[in-house]
Amino acid sequence: MRIAVAGATGNIGALTVAALGRDGQDVVRISRSLGVDLTTGDGLDEALADVDAVIDVTNGPAADRAETVAYFGAATRNMLAAEERAGVRHHVLLSIAGIDRIEGNAHYAGKREQERLVATGPVPWTIVPATQFHDFAATVTSWTERDGVATIAPLLVQPVAPADVADVLAEIAAGEPRGRHVDVAGPEPQDLVDMARRTNEARGRAVKLVPTWSTVFGPAMAGDVLLPGDDARIAPTTFDEWLAEQR
Repeated sequence: MRIAVAGATGNIGALTVAALGRDGQDVVRISRSLGVDLTTGDGLDEALADVDAVIDVTNGPAADRAETVAYFGAATRNMLAAEERAGVRHHVLLSIAGIDRIEGNAHYAGKREQERLVATGPVPWTIVPATQFHDFAATVTSWTERDGVATIAPLLVQPVAPADVADVLAEIAAGEPRGRHVDVAGPEPQDLVDMARRTNEARGRAVKLVPTWSTVFGPAMAGDVLLPGDDARIAPTTFDEWLAEQR
């Protein structure tokens, strides 16, 4: 099959491209750096020629709600329209588990708009909601770290390895559209503060962590809000296994 990956140069995009390649698929890489602008549609028609399926793992601005919703909305509309013109048979969207339970987060608002457009759009689809990645804690502290001190919310998450998610996306794109897929999660729940501490230690970084509910991750995200559904597909790689690779 000929499968395109939108957001191919990002972390999860590169892993998805690699997974598709191992499966023997013909991969088309889509990103702005490769000459395709999703927000304007420039280059999309050429990129999607003879493509059977598209995997969307794009990311966008996360600070301002209106900007985030506008970005994801424009990019998704352009992709779906180009896919319809090209005769693409399957649109696979990577989303986030639990976003329908959380208000006030700009990035989640953008992802909900993405899901809405895909589910009501002209191309048969599968939406794959995944929990936070194993490197999520380190990413969060990188946003807030100042002079060796970082604030971080005490979230309960069930993190998943990005490579495991990439394998699932590659598998699903090669099959028939399924509508909304069950959540994809790692094997066990983790405390985000502890994840950040252990990741920094593994990478040899000395960062003082200050647990606090911030404007980005407020009390509405406490408890089991971010945990996967009971019917989740559990990926194999544990946080400890991933952490061992960071040393």
